[in-house]
Amino acid sequence: MPVLIVVGIIALIVIWVVSLYNGLVRLRNRRQNAFADIDVQLRQRHDLVPQLVETVKGYATHEKDLLLKITEARSNAMAATSIDDKIKAEQQLSSALAGLKVQVEAYPDLKANQNFLHLQEELSDIENKLAAARRFFNGATTEYNNAVETFPGNLIARNFGFGKEMFFDLGEDTRKKMEEPPQIKF
Repeated sequence: MPVLIVVGIIALIVIWVVSLYNGLVRLRNRRQNAFADIDVQLRQRHDLVPQLVETVKGYATHEKDLLLKITEARSNAMAATSIDDKIKAEQQLSSALAGLKVQVEAYPDLKANQNFLHLQEELSDIENKLAAARRFFNGATTEYNNAVETFPGNLIARNFGFGKEMFFDLGEDTRKKMEEPPQIKF
């Protein structure tokens, strides 16, 4: 009879470990799926950026440094392979696109160009979808990180190679720019 109790306890422990492990796998996969949703939006953004750059080039020929920075940031973002690398590259691209928005203010004819306005609306729509996808991704990352770092999940996570993951945030450059007061010009 005591052997049955020991076997029962061992079976319960095994079931508990398998359950925790499977929960961590589900959370990791949910996070990866959430990033796949971001990836779709990023692909659309990457496809739109060259069109936007070409439209601006016609008006802002002396702003080559900014346009080169955007093109380079886009290339880096498309070449990134891991989720962490993609997050860093996309932060750089977001920062470069923010610089473009500031430069566009200097070109009233460009702001009135129908082609540019259409591209700007598409980019704005993609940015809004990206923001929503990032929120979902960060929620999935929080849920995953909580499971990996809290007891008893941390015992299983540590032994099976699960670790804390990175959030998709604004990045230092963009955060610093957001802390600056807006400049209002009339």
